[in-house]
Amino acid sequence: MPDQTAANNSRRIFLIATEESGDRLGSSLMKALRQRLGDSVRFEGVGGQTMTREGLTSLFPIEELSIMGFAAVLKQLPMILRRIRETADAVIAAAPDMLVIIDSPDFTHRVARRVRARNAVLPIVDYVSPSVWAWRPGRARAMRSYVDHVLALLPFEPDEYRRLGGPPCTYVGHPLIEQVGLLRPGAQERERRDAAPPVLLVLPGSRRSEIRHHMSVFGETLRILQQSIPDVDVILPTMPHLVDEITKAVAGWPLQSQIVVGEDDKRAAFRIARAALAKSGTVTLELALAGVPMIAAYKAGAVEAWIAQRVIRVSSVILANLVIGENVISEFLQKDCVPERLAAGLREVLGETPLRHRQLDAFARLDAIMATDSQPPSSRAADVALAMLRR
Repeated sequence: MPDQTAANNSRRIFLIATEESGDRLGSSLMKALRQRLGDSVRFEGVGGQTMTREGLTSLFPIEELSIMGFAAVLKQLPMILRRIRETADAVIAAAPDMLVIIDSPDFTHRVARRVRARNAVLPIVDYVSPSVWAWRPGRARAMRSYVDHVLALLPFEPDEYRRLGGPPCTYVGHPLIEQVGLLRPGAQERERRDAAPPVLLVLPGSRRSEIRHHMSVFGETLRILQQSIPDVDVILPTMPHLVDEITKAVAGWPLQSQIVVGEDDKRAAFRIARAALAKSGTVTLELALAGVPMIAAYKAGAVEAWIAQRVIRVSSVILANLVIGENVISEFLQKDCVPERLAAGLREVLGETPLRHRQLDAFARLDAIMATDSQPPSSRAADVALAMLRR
């Protein structure tokens, strides 16, 4: 039921999301806020297709900001800075009751700082914490000057904000916990997980730069793996815009690979997989929730790797390890991301080994670690946002 007291007063909320993942979070938050505030709530801002379907008219297409690579960013820097200025101006002109910035801190935080300098009393909520616990920890304290509350996706983040002297932070839950039922196998799928030939997921990433860095290494890894495990069913989930590139890359692989496209087919593959070779990232947490043992790899360009080595301050870069609080997933980064080491790691997680069972035991703890008292993350996020409005 809508909150009748709040619904009697029209509310204007400005949201900014510039990536697809943020767009999905923004859409779910908009739905939850409308359930509480009724049809009197008005949304403005920047978003993608899912937020548009919820009634937001974006200031500009978020695809403009889908820029990867240092050189490409430099080339587009004048446009990016112009969009930051235009977005901040639009927030001030709209005079909303609240500003919600969603992920993409390089863009959204710059907007928030400009807005706070011109409107000191507008509540600003940051949905998705920047990785202050991994690098640039000083950002947490700096955020106090322009962010009133952080909505965290990871359960350890509120403690990190307290430790680093950042703004108030509330764990609202990761959207993946709403997909657990779609990621875990039924009885027949569990039988397929344990049957021969084993199903191996290969997940090289969703960006073209990641495809370039990982596909040849992963293909050679499978060639070495085939020498000890000749029969393996390889499934490679990908996205529509990468199908042609992926198809060309796997043409020379020694093991025939099934390419699947879209979220439904990807989840179906997760439900029958015995193990995975995954690019480091959110997908490691997705696999862990699905109960799929894995090894994680990452190979970046020289400049990116040089920067990362000097700024990252955590014991593991694997998200699932950080959430679990234990380094149970083997990580093969940069110079360690070589076929011989990856193949040896895959043999361990494919077989009935202590490492495989250690991972499965750790994954079984995730439901308790990530619990949100059965309340969807978007609902918890909306509750905190409403508390900020009423403050």
